[in-house]
Amino acid sequence: MSDLLTLAVLGGSLVALGVGAAWARTHCPALFWCAFGLPLSVVRLLTSYVSVMEACGLTVPPSRLRALAVRAATRREIRPVPPRRGLIRPTSTGLRFRLRLAPGQEPADVAASSERLRHAWGVHAVHVTSVKPGVVELRLVGFDVLARVRMPRATRPDVLRVPVALREDAQPFVRDYLAVPHQLTLGATLSGKSMYLRNLISGLARQPVALVGIDCKRGVELAPFAPRLSALATNPDEAARLLPVLVAEMEDRYDLIKARQGIAPGTPDEDITSDIWGLPERERPIPVVLFVDEVAELFLIATKKDEERRDEMVTHLIRLAQLGRAAGIFLEICGQRFGAELGKGATMLRAQLSGRVCHRVNDESSAKMALGDIAPQAVGAACSIAPERPGLAIAGDTSGGWTHIRTPYLSLGDASAVCHETAALVPELPALAPFRPLAPARPPEKAAPLTTPRPITG
Repeated sequence: MSDLLTLAVLGGSLVALGVGAAWARTHCPALFWCAFGLPLSVVRLLTSYVSVMEACGLTVPPSRLRALAVRAATRREIRPVPPRRGLIRPTSTGLRFRLRLAPGQEPADVAASSERLRHAWGVHAVHVTSVKPGVVELRLVGFDVLARVRMPRATRPDVLRVPVALREDAQPFVRDYLAVPHQLTLGATLSGKSMYLRNLISGLARQPVALVGIDCKRGVELAPFAPRLSALATNPDEAARLLPVLVAEMEDRYDLIKARQGIAPGTPDEDITSDIWGLPERERPIPVVLFVDEVAELFLIATKKDEERRDEMVTHLIRLAQLGRAAGIFLEICGQRFGAELGKGATMLRAQLSGRVCHRVNDESSAKMALGDIAPQAVGAACSIAPERPGLAIAGDTSGGWTHIRTPYLSLGDASAVCHETAALVPELPALAPFRPLAPARPPEKAAPLTTPRPITG
């Protein structure tokens, strides 16, 4: 009787364990990975490493000295040598280790076999990065980290560096304005472009920077962030007045830099600068980030009179894109399409935007506008983004590299609350004072009721 009871308890425990594992795999993949996926993948990797490397063509013949030593000691068959594997380091989303490449191998050889390695070791993806000559790092991702985006806790923003999304290799995608000064973000309606913008603005709102917005959709996208904005234009006429002011501000900053360059002989080289970051901190102007939502509205014209205004605005934007970085002025251009059909100057402006983020688009030509000139291989990936995954995008730059990213959910109320809380950080820029938006008063929070209402029953 006791044996039957023990078997029943053991069977019930196994059933409960199986049910719990199935629930965790669906609702909490990180927990499932740590409890089940990680041990299984490590066992697969350790037991099949040599055979998998050989099947993927990543082994090389041993050296003559090694072959002689093996024959003399064991008289075994001489087998090809795989790359030397480093210590396996588990993470909350996968595991990683380094490989020392054998003579004659290159990182591209390992990257070409990433899909085979994924299936052999039972993980969601394998990403290969070059660490130094002769050494690559393999980052194995145990599950789809973009299904439910959770930013790493260790991610900390810095001045003009904002972790705005999660990459497919479980690393944060950081919008770094010092490395990529200007960026173009394209996406169709409901593709997640606005969510990307919310995360970016809420991250910059906590930093000592000036935020300027041009939103020709009557301000419906940027008006909720008015308490933190130094200037806001909600139609083309206001934008036509704001852009010359920004260009004049840029020219004043160049005059400040040139005055600093008028240096007496014998001044140390570190005091000579070509941008605002070389100026002493007490003299350094505040950085300015210009957000342009739905840039096509600045190009569209209805009459011949509007054409002159359009040409002036485009010229100012091109000047800011060409010269703004040294003056601490950065552009974030957003829209649904941005091609040559918009008119004169569109292609020239797009060429100055070295960073590209492409959300789901309606046609292939829109994807080519965003990625075709920097990463042609990413165009197909951008066209395959499903509507069921808003916020998923392709991020690329002029280096030719690209990756999938996804923005975490951030409600408009939460993003607006951040701008209200950081309203005191709005810098004093007299030139932009006439364009400062009127910040609406924050609605008071509803107090909890003193009594619990009785439920209504039918």
